[in-house]
Amino acid sequence: MSAVLSSGAAMDRRVARPRRYGLAALAVVAALALAALLARHWPRGVAVARADVEIAAARTGAFRDVVVGRATVQPLQSVLLDATEDGRVEQVLVGDGDRVAAGQLLVVLASSQRAQELMARSSEAAQQLANLATFRAGLAQAQAAQRRELTQSEFELERVRRLHQRNVDLAAQGFLSPAALEDSADRLAMARRLFAQLQADGREELRTREQSVQAMQRAVTDLDQRLQAMRAASDGLAVRAPVAGRLTGLALQVGESVRSGSRLARLDSLGRFKLDLRLDEFHLGRVREGLSAELVLDGRSHGLHVARIDPQVKDGRFSAELAFDADSPPLQVGQGLDVRLTLGQPQAALLLRDGGFYADTGGAWAFVLEADGHHAQRRPLQLGRRADGVIEVLGGLQPGEQVVVSPYRAFAGATAIQLD
Repeated sequence: MSAVLSSGAAMDRRVARPRRYGLAALAVVAALALAALLARHWPRGVAVARADVEIAAARTGAFRDVVVGRATVQPLQSVLLDATEDGRVEQVLVGDGDRVAAGQLLVVLASSQRAQELMARSSEAAQQLANLATFRAGLAQAQAAQRRELTQSEFELERVRRLHQRNVDLAAQGFLSPAALEDSADRLAMARRLFAQLQADGREELRTREQSVQAMQRAVTDLDQRLQAMRAASDGLAVRAPVAGRLTGLALQVGESVRSGSRLARLDSLGRFKLDLRLDEFHLGRVREGLSAELVLDGRSHGLHVARIDPQVKDGRFSAELAFDADSPPLQVGQGLDVRLTLGQPQAALLLRDGGFYADTGGAWAFVLEADGHHAQRRPLQLGRRADGVIEVLGGLQPGEQVVVSPYRAFAGATAIQLD
């Protein structure tokens, strides 16, 4: 009896074990089915409203290496007018924006200190000139006195020489003793020495006086140069236009004090302009002097070229100075214009519309739409040049694929997005 019961229990266990295995298999199949159902209906990636993004398709076309930038009209030449002396504004004869001619008087300044210094220096110069005249008069008097003394000495020497010659003749005839002849010869020698000494002393005295006159002349010349410089500085108190042009930045008031070196105004050339073009620093390495540019104004095209580049980057941009190839059209200083700058020749390429995504990713990746048009996956890209509103695609995209080109700031950390 017990044996029969044992065999029955074993049979029940064998029957129950397959039932448990069947239930587990059914649970796994149900879980897989549920996962498949959720995969089809559960959102994939960050949800983004389609109206909040811009989408563009990659397309083949000619990459025109042209940059369109905003340029500001500037005068071709400007002359800065700065105060050369401290002073007070006495007269303002022109207004800001007026056209002025070269040499025209613009502003008159006054300086009492400069006027007093000029008077003192003028008085000193006059005194030095008087001293120079006195020195020259003394030199002339010394020359006249020396000439008189030399004439007298020469006359005395000639008289003594003739007397000695007569004594020589008398001594030869026996009418004069040798002692008297010797005394006559001594007097002649003394007269010659006195004449030579007088000549030497006269030359030394004249040389000393001439040196004094020359030194005084140099002092007077130096003083006169300083006086002329001071007069020129005083003339600088009368501000004149160095060239013809339009006056800008003049805001002086009568009675206003002006410091030396302060900016008074600026003179801009008339009818001649240049353009200051601001470009993204991305183009800094490709812009060079001589590149061609084009300005379309009132339906007419005007050629320009890059005349100078300022490589200093400010707020992510640098500036290039553009000069007109011919006469510039009528423009206004400060006017904003769109200019097309050509960086190279057109080339066939895969193109993608430029957008805010480039600034957020640096062009290293982008969200590319899947075939269903509702999901976009993050994909690495190889992008090249940017110009004229498009980007050159070097790798990572195929023609016709669509890319989210608007800014990514709201979902930059996502790996996928879902467009609703």
